[in-house]
Amino acid sequence: MTGLVARIVDSVAAIPAAAWDACLPGEAEDHSYYRACDEAAAASGTGLRCAAVAIADAQGIAAVAPFFRLDYRLDTPLQGRLRGVADAVYRYVPRLLTLRIICIGSPYADRCHLGFAPWLDGPRRETAMRAIVDALRRQAAAEGAQLVAFKDLAPADDALVAPCLSREGFARIGSLPVAILDLPYADEDGYLASLSAATRKDIRRKLARAQAVRIEHRSDITGLEELIAELYESTRRRSGLDYGELEVLPPGYFAAVSRALGERAVFALYWIGDELAAFNLLLIEPGRVIDKFLGMRYPLAREHNLYAVSWMANVRFCLSRGIVSLQSGQTAYASKLRFGSRLVPTRLHVLHRSKLLQWGLRRIASTVSFDRFDPDLARLPAAR
Repeated sequence: MTGLVARIVDSVAAIPAAAWDACLPGEAEDHSYYRACDEAAAASGTGLRCAAVAIADAQGIAAVAPFFRLDYRLDTPLQGRLRGVADAVYRYVPRLLTLRIICIGSPYADRCHLGFAPWLDGPRRETAMRAIVDALRRQAAAEGAQLVAFKDLAPADDALVAPCLSREGFARIGSLPVAILDLPYADEDGYLASLSAATRKDIRRKLARAQAVRIEHRSDITGLEELIAELYESTRRRSGLDYGELEVLPPGYFAAVSRALGERAVFALYWIGDELAAFNLLLIEPGRVIDKFLGMRYPLAREHNLYAVSWMANVRFCLSRGIVSLQSGQTAYASKLRFGSRLVPTRLHVLHRSKLLQWGLRRIASTVSFDRFDPDLARLPAAR
């Protein structure tokens, strides 16, 4: 580890923004995004705040990553009836199903933002990775955390760091894939032509019945913050999925992100008369839009086919700006696949401080992956 110094800080804000963004260039979920998430969590006293780890060398900050602490329920991947059984066990013996975990990544991102300075070559990058792992191991021991984990590594990042993490003893587990819609089309008709005839007909029928919907795009949501938060929370509760604290946003999240990102955060608002019936939060990058969160008011949204309306509005938004990729997250896979998306796998890497328990974890890793228990993916084995 010669020449590298690891530092754990209480907030992403403690790392200079320029250094952070140099390690993770071009990301909408940048230093200002994570700072906004932290500020919302701190102001409300709820939510999982993101601390950070930074590795420095003689040239400056060489590697960065957010991390958070979580009392993690081992039954979190389970859904439906299996989750009901686990809930019954948890009520009587919560400690049996709960582990304290330090997790690289963020509950507010679908990707593990693990970044390296551009001057690091392959061997130095691996040395920096080992420095991160060592720092987290020490932090876990100091806090009494049993697990260290890397959450939702994208394929390129996973290929980069998986060999190092394997040598360090981590178990590799499947996480939920991310839906991506590629948009190499000149216009909306080109996109629709790429879909099946039945899907194309269904979308056109739903759009024709949605004439009462008024769509507005804005970055400033002053006066609408509570309405937007209410729509998100209502939709989250209706989803039928429960990933615990990993999907709960702190109060004030939407307002904080709006202020921090400015025009890089666009809220697509769907009005029926004077009533806000749905919203999308879109994060904008030069070649990609992240459809970050969706909230709908029921039954109004269903009556006006707002899922299909919002999907097509986002497609038009991208096409009008020459954006070729629409990322729509880790839920509702059946609809997203029908509308032309592909699924990009993500990976977890987990290390238990007990060598014996880590030995067991490595042997059951393939059976406890998140993608095995998602209801949509279970019905779509080819997608899995």
